[in-house]
Amino acid sequence: MKRNDLLEADARWSAWLNLTDRPGPLRRAAGILAHSGDSWFWGLGLLLVWLLGERYWKSWAVLLVAAIGLTAGLVMLIKLLVRRRRPEGEWGAIYRRTDPHSFPSGHAARAALLAALVAGWGPGWLAPVMIVWAPLVILARVAMGLHYLSDVIAGAALGLLVGLGMLLALA
Repeated sequence: MKRNDLLEADARWSAWLNLTDRPGPLRRAAGILAHSGDSWFWGLGLLLVWLLGERYWKSWAVLLVAAIGLTAGLVMLIKLLVRRRRPEGEWGAIYRRTDPHSFPSGHAARAALLAALVAGWGPGWLAPVMIVWAPLVILARVAMGLHYLSDVIAGAALGLLVGLGMLLALA
């Protein structure tokens, strides 16, 4: 299969998953999920864990913030090298203005990273929540027209690799 054929198939599958022109509860849920992977949201949440938590939770929050930072740096480097434009669309203007590049998806990388790290380091009750949440965030980024399917697959793979690497390195 040629490169253009792959890109066309990617665009076709991504358009099929797009919900931006379909009002209703599924679109609203996808919008909320797409935002739930925002870095500021996780930064604020982990800051609260660090401020309010005991020693173990402070260390846990610092490790997650460091992992998020490392992953964000790798995502930005790849985005600057690849420079793939986001799909056309209206939803998510803030993302489109602040980061016009879509490959790989930072939200997908962050969601997969957090799910992997929480499964390895987090409390047992939180791991199943994160393992369900991460793929929903990843699909929501395509459903809201911010990414192509290949963007989120690559982002999720990167996040999993960083997460697994950190779990192995710090075991």
